Amino acid sequence: MSDNHPLSDVGACVFDAYGTLLDVHSAVRRYAERVGPRHAELSTEWRRRQLEYTWLHSLMQEHRDFEVLTQEALSVSLAALGIDQVIAADLMLAYRELKAFPEVVDVLTVLGEAGMQRAILSNGTPSMLADGVRAAGISGVVDQLLSVESVGIYKPDPSVYQLAVDSLGVPADRIVFMSSNAWDAAGAAHFGFRVVWVNRYAQVPEVLPGKPSRTLASLKTLPALLGIC
Repeated sequence: MSDNHPLSDVGACVFDAYGTLLDVHSAVRRYAERVGPRHAELSTEWRRRQLEYTWLHSLMQEHRDFEVLTQEALSVSLAALGIDQVIAADLMLAYRELKAFPEVVDVLTVLGEAGMQRAILSNGTPSMLADGVRAAGISGVVDQLLSVESVGIYKPDPSVYQLAVDSLGVPADRIVFMSSNAWDAAGAAHFGFRVVWVNRYAQVPEVLPGKPSRTLASLKTLPALLGIC
């Protein structure tokens, strides 16, 4: 949707971590020369499999944590592209040290100064999230880190989004949820959040239950969208 009138009566801002606050492709870019000419392809394949594994494990009712699935997705992606597995350990470490997108620190700071609750709701494990926000320099501008490990299933299962409601003490319709992942935005909107799809890569909208309230190209204009100057 293109309506950019300010969203009112917002009780909390909840953010997806991977791809929304943290650049998931910065891990492979860090080792692009060692990975070789297929580094961009590897990053794309790794991310695709990582997400697919979360959905498949949820459907199979066989939960394994995000770090394990991330490692397994990486191993299969390296094998599929014929890249030596020796780089895997360094890439996994780099995944715990992803870079924040350029506007993230400033935006989170402005929200905090306005008295807004700021939380992350992520597939990541608690330790991955703690390491990630620290490495990205945003640990001081996030109030809560919420991991799916508390409910033992991945997004977009409704119990994950309910975790934010229960932890923040704010009803779903007063939570504004930000995600760059169209499927996550759809799941959160279907649950009842007011969703801002951060469409960083100019993707076409998915045809799924649940539609975002707003679409932004980055988080830069989020404070204005919330009526925060």
